Amino acid sequence: MPKTAKHSSAEPFSEELPLLPADSEDSQLTTLLRAYLSQAEIEQVWDAYRYSEKVHKGQMRRSGEPYISHPVAVTCILAKLHLDVPTLLAALLHDVVEDSEVSKEELSERFGKQVADLVDGLTKLDKIELQTAVQAQAENVRKMLLAMSQDVRVILVKLADRLHNMQTLDVMKPAKQRRISQETLDIYAPIANRLGLNVIYQELEDLSFKYIYPNRYNVIAKAIKTARGNRKEVISKILESLKTKLADSDIEATVEGREKHLYSVYKKMMNKGLKLSQVGDIYGFRVLVKDLPTCYLTLGSLHSLYKPIPGKFKDYIAISKVNGYQSLHTTLFGPFGTPIEVQIRSLAMHDIAQAGVAAHWLYKTTDANLTQLQQQTHQWLQRLVEIQTESDDSHEFLEHFKVDLFPDEVYVFTPKGNILALPKGSTAVDFAYAVHTDVGNCCVAVKINHELAPLRTEMHNGDHVEIITSALAKPNPAWLNYVVTGKARSHLRHYLKSIKVTESTHLGERMLNTALRALHVEPAQIKVKQWNKVMRDYGARDKAEILADIGLGKRISLMVAHQLLASDDEHTQPNTHKSFDKITIRGSEGMAVQFAQCCRPIPGDPILGFINKDKGLVIHTHDCNAISKFKLDPDKWLDVEWDADDKRLFRVDLRVVVVNERGMLAKLAAGISDAGSNIDNVSAEEPDGSQYSTINFTVQVHNRVHLAELIRNLRKIPEVVRINRLKGKYREQKV
Repeated sequence: MPKTAKHSSAEPFSEELPLLPADSEDSQLTTLLRAYLSQAEIEQVWDAYRYSEKVHKGQMRRSGEPYISHPVAVTCILAKLHLDVPTLLAALLHDVVEDSEVSKEELSERFGKQVADLVDGLTKLDKIELQTAVQAQAENVRKMLLAMSQDVRVILVKLADRLHNMQTLDVMKPAKQRRISQETLDIYAPIANRLGLNVIYQELEDLSFKYIYPNRYNVIAKAIKTARGNRKEVISKILESLKTKLADSDIEATVEGREKHLYSVYKKMMNKGLKLSQVGDIYGFRVLVKDLPTCYLTLGSLHSLYKPIPGKFKDYIAISKVNGYQSLHTTLFGPFGTPIEVQIRSLAMHDIAQAGVAAHWLYKTTDANLTQLQQQTHQWLQRLVEIQTESDDSHEFLEHFKVDLFPDEVYVFTPKGNILALPKGSTAVDFAYAVHTDVGNCCVAVKINHELAPLRTEMHNGDHVEIITSALAKPNPAWLNYVVTGKARSHLRHYLKSIKVTESTHLGERMLNTALRALHVEPAQIKVKQWNKVMRDYGARDKAEILADIGLGKRISLMVAHQLLASDDEHTQPNTHKSFDKITIRGSEGMAVQFAQCCRPIPGDPILGFINKDKGLVIHTHDCNAISKFKLDPDKWLDVEWDADDKRLFRVDLRVVVVNERGMLAKLAAGISDAGSNIDNVSAEEPDGSQYSTINFTVQVHNRVHLAELIRNLRKIPEVVRINRLKGKYREQKV
């Protein structure tokens, strides 16, 4: 990039530094660096600049500018946050490894290992971005997370890089603009918000909004500009009255206008179904004072000037947001009935609100609030690393990751008085897993505000929550229907997967043993070398993996049996005539064996088992419509039989037609109870005007004998006209 004009700074640069045009990005960077770095540190930055310029020489951006303008612009964004020298060097050098033959070792030798590691982390991310599939995006986020967990400055540079790319996105084609903007809105803007980088977060959202919904963006921007002009006189009057009141109260403060950014206005309109004219707090005020006690004095002073609107006060100082944000928010009745939204914060709080975790490098102090913010950020990153290690599926991890980038929180108290921040809508199970994984796995009940409540109960601000645990308790698959935090969902899925694999391994072993015996070979005769060869052929880690695949329906037991025998040179060819033993179903196999909802078999029913990929063994009755409905591979159907000693309860659907009289439901319920059965569900069909009513029950019975006793009990009721068991009816559920 040619440098022709000279700078006009009062302090001369070293002669080794390049002369820069006064209107260039580099000149702006110089001004920013001098605000907080020493001359020696500035020279380090310019050394990296010269190196980067040399590497990128001749390269141009799509806009036609020299490529060096991009890393300089990224460095300017970070310099505004007063980030340290290694971060600035990494920003200037973040594309050199990608765009040239420069190695990490060369960077380490010239600029130090810390800078080389930062550049390496950024380079690994950029290599993934060329892919556009959802899976590739998920892998990109995985890599970004790992880099973040090692050094959060990687994501700070990445966010600045994304911000400048968004600022110069107009040269791209519309389809690419929308794709990049959507990714920014889904991933990068929420990360900036979660890290407390308010300035970057708001600009990323507004720029994304501009390219995803250009018409809506232009309409709202124009309307806000018009409203600003129309309300100028009112705003000036309010601003002057606030300043006068604070001065009369001897409070030193800076009062400034604050306008909502466009995307937040749009979100409010969409979430609450409002027109733009109904969004009353587009323009608000911010009061900056010297320290924390003055914040509350200011609040009292302003409340004596204008009356506060009930329910519109929030104290984010006593309980700060998870990203470290602290402020007092209040809404006042202003002149002419205008609602006035006011934020009150100290100067230190303001810097944290704007810079978030980056404020750590600005202050270089052990202030308690900053230390807490750094700890919260570290804990969040570690939680995501934990989720990432437990989740094999990148898409599933991305889901957990997005859930954790929540915009709203609820704050609840532990029994010891500690405060936990959880996403809005979190349940008692989410709370339990937030306390500790073992607490979540063993929770059986919860006390909310000292009263017992269901585990699915949602948390609200200020709730006092106590989890009751049992050493014998296990996670319930139903919890997945209502937990919302990434940590809870991840631990539940991981636990259920491991349990399912264990159960499927046992089932697969029984199925393989049955297949081997059908080939006239005892399972004990299979040698280790035979297993080793089959494991190599399948690419399996161990024997358990193959057995689990059989139990889950991913492999056919007879084929595995044939391959085991074929791998033994000494073994004679087996008799191919199959005479399978029946597999005994105990009803306690857990997730490895499922009972079809279309026919709901119970002990005593003739049954067949179907090996379904990923679901394992699904049990149907012989006369189930699903058997004839689906043209399935006959090799996947197995003969199964019930264990005679099974004591488990099974669900059965009954349709009962009765005379339409008062108290009939109570009589039926009593008859079912007298038979020693439980009612799982009950529903009545719409009356057709006749003297008869139809009631559908789902009841729990041990077997067909138990069911027969129950039906005999109900037939003793004179008003009962007819009883049918709903069996074999196909309910559009896949086997």
